[in-house]
Amino acid sequence: MFNIMWFRSDLRVFDNPALVAAMQSGPVIGVYCLAPGQWDKHDVAPRKRALIRDQLYALEQQLAELNVPLVILPCQDFSDLPEKLIGFAEQQKANQIFCNLEYELNEQNCLKAVAVCGGKSSIDVFAYHDQCMIAPGEVLTQAGQPFKVFSAFKRSYCAYFPRLVRPLHNRPPAQQLLAISSDMQALSILKALPDNSQGWPAGEDEAHHRLNSFLELQVRQYHERRDFPALDATSGLSAYMAIGAITTRQCVQAALSLNDGLLAEGHPGLVSWINELIWRDFYLHLLALTPRLCKYQPFLKETDALPWRGDGSLFKTWCDGKTGFPLVDAAMRQMNETGWMHNRLRMVCAMFLTKDLFVDWRLGERYFMQQLIDGDFASNNGGWQWSASTGVDAAPYFRIFNPSLQSKRFDPNGDFIRTYVKEFQGIPDKLIHSPDAKLAQELGYIQPIVNHSAAVADVKRWFQELKAEKV
Repeated sequence: MFNIMWFRSDLRVFDNPALVAAMQSGPVIGVYCLAPGQWDKHDVAPRKRALIRDQLYALEQQLAELNVPLVILPCQDFSDLPEKLIGFAEQQKANQIFCNLEYELNEQNCLKAVAVCGGKSSIDVFAYHDQCMIAPGEVLTQAGQPFKVFSAFKRSYCAYFPRLVRPLHNRPPAQQLLAISSDMQALSILKALPDNSQGWPAGEDEAHHRLNSFLELQVRQYHERRDFPALDATSGLSAYMAIGAITTRQCVQAALSLNDGLLAEGHPGLVSWINELIWRDFYLHLLALTPRLCKYQPFLKETDALPWRGDGSLFKTWCDGKTGFPLVDAAMRQMNETGWMHNRLRMVCAMFLTKDLFVDWRLGERYFMQQLIDGDFASNNGGWQWSASTGVDAAPYFRIFNPSLQSKRFDPNGDFIRTYVKEFQGIPDKLIHSPDAKLAQELGYIQPIVNHSAAVADVKRWFQELKAEKV
């Protein structure tokens, strides 16, 4: 009798709770259900699809060292996945399936369907927490509700951490060689996807190399440098975390080892980075406990009454990086070209779309997912709702980024802007943040598509009217 290890967003052999449990229970066959139709429905970016493809090839090699074959099981989407997976388990005479939990609503329902389908064939399904350091539902308010303010969540989270944090898992020992071979042929349908080998090479080794390099060379300046997009000051791990090549738990443990085991105190650079990792858990907890967030609904339901603009020319100019605001345009062009955007700029661009253009945040949320190699639904949704003032612990509606001031503060010399807005090569630093009409025309650059001050006044009025109606 065999066990099936169903790989999902956990494409690694180190710190994989389900893999450890499966191999402790008996001989294991690894399975990944390739469902491109579901990727289409979930707006998975081409670069992320390519990274998953490359990571699966790397995972096959690492599993081979454990004598675990990996089979790619082609599916269309979640509708046929349960039947395909259980059918494969029956074919291999497997009586147990092990997997790690995913918290998005469709993914939760898919797991339930697998369990129901498996039950008809006497195949048991076991699921484990791996994405969160503390399981969702364990850190709640005194009223038993999810926290709505990050600072309060973090205080409680840090207090519970020593008792509730999930254990780290080493790579399991190799099993006896099986007569079953890996089958990766189904991945051939993904051969036309982008080549990420230069910017985002796959593999757990690459993820851990980035982690170690960041902790050795950059983390102690992280709190001072992380908001400046022209600097190489972030970990570069987000894409690997999004596909499960490395875990938040591994990252925090590595940081704690340099910070005397402290989560909320100690070296400011380490504390600042740990804080960002706890934000990931905050948004995952919220997603797991608030299913409507997976249905493109705002956390603050009343904000759906705001007069958001729909798709149109304003949205397209934002997507194309042609708004006439240099920092916004540089950031959007960075994402369109590379599949990645600096986190400070994600906030700037999201707030520009939702506050300056007052375009529905859900359009921007989807566009980011369609472009980002590190697209993560919980973090992306949380970030967009923060910027749109529709979510938990959101930016107050009256606190709106001025894109030109953000540019002067976080790209003072225009180094980042020049990298992606080619029109600005050679112009003085002081003119780069908001070029006048004459200079913009000479450079072939776009005039601003909106008056920031007037847009801010309109947004404040709409939110104030909404607040008055609620009262």
